[in-house]
Amino acid sequence: MADAATARLVTTLAAPLDRARKTADAPRLLHWPDARPGSGNGLSAGLRRLLVQRGDTELIAVDPGDPDAAPVRFPAPWPRGFGTCTVAPGGGLAVFAGVHAVRAVDPAGAVRWEVAHGCWEGSCRTLHTTYEEYAADRRHLYADSGSAVFSADGTLVWAHIRGPVAASGPDPEALDEWLVIDAADGRVLGRAETGTVAAGSDHVPHPDPARMGLCVGEGQDGVPLRWGRWDGAKLSVEQFCDDERILTGVSPSGDRFLTVTHYEETLGVHRIDDGSVLSELDTEHVVPRHPEADPDDRDADETIWDYECGFLDEETVIAGTSERDGEYGEQRHWLVSTAGAGMRLTAQVTYPFPISGAPTALGDGTWYTVSEAGDALHVWSR
Repeated sequence: MADAATARLVTTLAAPLDRARKTADAPRLLHWPDARPGSGNGLSAGLRRLLVQRGDTELIAVDPGDPDAAPVRFPAPWPRGFGTCTVAPGGGLAVFAGVHAVRAVDPAGAVRWEVAHGCWEGSCRTLHTTYEEYAADRRHLYADSGSAVFSADGTLVWAHIRGPVAASGPDPEALDEWLVIDAADGRVLGRAETGTVAAGSDHVPHPDPARMGLCVGEGQDGVPLRWGRWDGAKLSVEQFCDDERILTGVSPSGDRFLTVTHYEETLGVHRIDDGSVLSELDTEHVVPRHPEADPDDRDADETIWDYECGFLDEETVIAGTSERDGEYGEQRHWLVSTAGAGMRLTAQVTYPFPISGAPTALGDGTWYTVSEAGDALHVWSR
């Protein structure tokens, strides 16, 4: 039986946009290394954080370390169902990875730069120049998507896009591309094929601005995992894990990364340089069946990890089984030690009130959960 580890509530951050009318996504915390001194609000020093939330018409960023800071509002170039978005560490620039382009927008709504690409709607062969060209086409509402993220120092934007664009339009046979973009002016500094045909993707930043992780979802075909390195002249891409593991986090040192298998049964810690598995932990015989499950329900014997998990510090991972637990009652989170030769489940996290969903690790010993209504974030520590 796992020990219990009590979670301490550090702070609760209210969502800046009203969720009651279902016109906004749940908020999230972006985080980067930062050398600024602590702000005294309970959040740890050593990290730069932004609370961000996407609404139908705008993206909002709030500095949670400055209680007097006003929210920064970025007018959105297209509705929130069309692609993904992110904000620079300094809070002065937003990047929207849309169906037809990656666009950088400042708080005044001015377009700083734009990089066009092939359309993410699989059957479309049009080289779009504006969102309005496909706004009324229902197929584009369900288009695939890429993603974009700022490097740790905010100088680069890494963007995963659909196929190369030629003068005659997008190539229907082209694979996805990965771009390194100058965040200041939008120049494409490097590009490389990923060898994927994505339904969606997520970037996992590395502490080194010249390195980046990319996890590409291809539905039942797998989850290709790529590591990119930008040497100032060329973008090189490595393929790890045989398309069967989802990249979820990088250790604070940047030496290791964390994965969960496609079918969520196994966590793995890997060496960053070659992707080799250093240790693994299956749920079987480790995570107990849910205490509220019917004793006759054999399905309750099969526990699975959530897709979201991460490093609390260099030797501790926080992972959840909330996706399956929700069928029976209380959703559970677990502490896993990565010290030594193997991974060990060391404790079940106990909370002062019910939580929902998976934990998101922040790399400094803290993590956050999203309220069930999606109207607040709770930041926790041990």
